Amino acid sequence: MGQNQINKIKETVSEFFEKMTVPVSSVQVGLSSARRSHKGAEDTVSEEMDVIDLDIKLDEPQILIGQQGQTLFEIQRLLKMILNRKFQKVFYFNLDINGYKKQKVEYLKNLAKDLADQVALTKTEKKLSPMSSYERRIIHSELSQRVDVVTESQGEGQDRHIVIRPK
Repeated sequence: MGQNQINKIKETVSEFFEKMTVPVSSVQVGLSSARRSHKGAEDTVSEEMDVIDLDIKLDEPQILIGQQGQTLFEIQRLLKMILNRKFQKVFYFNLDINGYKKQKVEYLKNLAKDLADQVALTKTEKKLSPMSSYERRIIHSELSQRVDVVTESQGEGQDRHIVIRPK
């Protein structure tokens, strides 16, 4: 993806927020890549995907972030559909507003480490509050290398949560 396309993405995103009548002070577009694996007809296929990192800055971010980031994820989903259609290309899309996601990821990683330490010390399991699949993935990933604890998702739908138990 070239600079011309990145500029068009920035323009499209700015126009999106303008039509929502949300005053955005800055739109930063970054580009990276990620590997995606999926099952093909006969074996696992791995492909390189473009990842568009979009960081939006605005004065009143709460309305676009929503409760537990739900509005942010829905806006991200909408923008991804708009950009995929406009560019006739499928790519990953990561939207962050005023660094909310970055702070949330750090918070979840620290929470995971602290709770895992407690579980390892007390030898009693800890049940976390229900959270989104995105948040659960962060916890699982953060604790995947630990040899003293294991994580497991339990529950259904909105009640899906993580249990951390001693190994």
